[in-house]
Amino acid sequence: MGFSLIITAGGTSSRYGNKNKLLEKIDSKTVIEHSLEPFKSFEDIKEIIIPANISAIENFKELFADTKVIIIEGGETRQESVCKALEYVKEEYVIIHDGARPLITKEIIKNIIESVQKFDAVSVMTKTTDTIKEVDETGKIIRTIDRSMLYNTQTPQAFKTELIKFAHEKLKNKNYTDDSSMLEELNIPVYIVEGSYKNIKITSKSDLDFAKLYI
Repeated sequence: MGFSLIITAGGTSSRYGNKNKLLEKIDSKTVIEHSLEPFKSFEDIKEIIIPANISAIENFKELFADTKVIIIEGGETRQESVCKALEYVKEEYVIIHDGARPLITKEIIKNIIESVQKFDAVSVMTKTTDTIKEVDETGKIIRTIDRSMLYNTQTPQAFKTELIKFAHEKLKNKNYTDDSSMLEELNIPVYIVEGSYKNIKITSKSDLDFAKLYI
């Protein structure tokens, strides 16, 4: 029973600055190398596909030149990038992880591999700890939302391959920002795998500093 791994790397890093954040260094490795590294321990993961922004393709090919990682050109949106990568997926299950999450742990990966074989569609999530307010267009607070049932979505997310391919085909040319929401739209159940508050997505330079502290 095999797994494919998609590492998303198609973004432009527009909120980060004038450099691709995935190529920033933490110690001696780039962010994307850290994001990929823990997955290498799992023999069930048979193939790795990176849909990359065209401006960084050559950099990634150089980084992963001595590996079996497949680098392809990503799309205009995250959804389109994943859809393109799914065309290369051959295994029964697929894990999708953000290239900008370098603090993912082997324990979480192990849990998601085990859970997806039971539930077919799973997402790493953390319980919301902040108080959440709903605000109207004038900036006035309308109400406080009960946070007891609220979770923050992270990656990895994992799916039976035929299921996520079906969702991408059904909802083609939309703009979903994560894959589990596509299944939710189609009323296909997605289940939680407990994540970690350290498993941040690097968006700004302060996020990179945070990741450096942990690594």
